[in-house]
Amino acid sequence: MRCALTFLLLLLAVPFVQGGETKVKVERDIVYGEGGDIDLKLDLAMPADGKGPYPAVVCLHGGGWKSGKRQDLDRLTRLLAERGFVAITVTYRFTPKHQFPAQIEDCKAAVRWLRANADKYQVRPDRIGAVGFSAGAHLACLLGCADESCGLEGKGGNPMQSSRGQAVVSFFGPTDFVEKTWTKDVENTFLVPFLGGPYEAKKELYRKSSPIIYVTKDDPPHLFFHGAKDTLVGIENSEKMVKRLKEVGVFAELVALPEAGHGWLGDDLSRTLDRTYRFFEEKLKK
Repeated sequence: MRCALTFLLLLLAVPFVQGGETKVKVERDIVYGEGGDIDLKLDLAMPADGKGPYPAVVCLHGGGWKSGKRQDLDRLTRLLAERGFVAITVTYRFTPKHQFPAQIEDCKAAVRWLRANADKYQVRPDRIGAVGFSAGAHLACLLGCADESCGLEGKGGNPMQSSRGQAVVSFFGPTDFVEKTWTKDVENTFLVPFLGGPYEAKKELYRKSSPIIYVTKDDPPHLFFHGAKDTLVGIENSEKMVKRLKEVGVFAELVALPEAGHGWLGDDLSRTLDRTYRFFEEKLKK
């Protein structure tokens, strides 16, 4: 997780793409819903020119479902706003106190809040994407693939709104807990607190938390970035997800980084962020 944390911290400083001079309006600490008895908050960045409505992007931090903070992605939301998106970064509940599906329930509540407040924030409610990193990428994929029939909506607010995304970008996220491919250390450190027990005791819950089981022909386009040398979340997670999406006719692309592990720096970081922007431009604006 240390490499992924470094990756996220560098998002605060690295240019997303060259150019981009639009002034940005930022609002912080907006309560978007409730997680049990907890007020859930987000930060929002949007173009200040008032020429909306704009497509939107939900940005989800990593941290093994047990740590991290939404402010890690402030730079990313601002740079998206500079290029004509409304972008939010959200706080969701952590393990071990709050186990699955609390995390995806909170992220779905954030999407529903965005649609419920589309007029206020000049959002196009039919053009909402999601980007996530590591555990946040897992949640982004669930936003894309798990619809209202999957039992993951929760009671976070605005139940009449849809929680589905229209474009998904996953940076080195897990997608398949049906087939056990992880180490015992990964299971004990991350999955047991997340799912309430080891694989052998909670197979159905491991399955229910897997984005790959929810794939249908109605899913949005997906873009995946993954390091070929990732020993925390193996690249097979992205490979299998791309294969499954393509099998049902959904656009899916994997950009593999041959020498990268769980996160990357330098030119690779700049290139993957630039490709992320262009993907959202293509899928949400055109």
